[in-house]
Amino acid sequence: MSTRHILLGLLAAGPSHGYDLKRRHDERFPQARPLAYGQVYTTLQRLVRDGLAEVEGTDADGGPERTLYRSTDTGSGELARWAGEIAPPAPFVTNEIFAKVVVSILAGGDPAAYLRAQRAAHMERMRQLTAVKTGRNADLATVLSADYALNHLDADLRWMNTTAARLTTLTAEVDGA
Repeated sequence: MSTRHILLGLLAAGPSHGYDLKRRHDERFPQARPLAYGQVYTTLQRLVRDGLAEVEGTDADGGPERTLYRSTDTGSGELARWAGEIAPPAPFVTNEIFAKVVVSILAGGDPAAYLRAQRAAHMERMRQLTAVKTGRNADLATVLSADYALNHLDADLRWMNTTAARLTTLTAEVDGA
């Protein structure tokens, strides 16, 4: 996920302080990794440097001085370009699970046991996500984010089942190479 474009998108709603942008990011993207304040302010400085955002002013609101940022016309154009850009499917998929299965075979480990343990971890995460999305206060963004993650975990589980069924052949190929 492009932090600079996400912050530009949040600024599209109007001028904001870094603190508010971080809070809105964490609300709008509930299943994403929360942004660190340092990352927000560093990204805002780069957006200003690149002419995509500008400082609208500062205020203290009875506390420490806070800088108010707004998107520029150039920033709005960049956001529109990025948002309309098709994300190409990855030409290669890095699969850590597959790498660990192969390494387990190479090292004389138990790839079937590894796959069972990984499957259990995936199932537990799926239970957690299902609880989040069916919770009383789950908003649509939370539900959609959880659904996205659940679909990816489900694909991993199907791949693990297929791989487990083919472990004998894979082991022969890896050991024979």
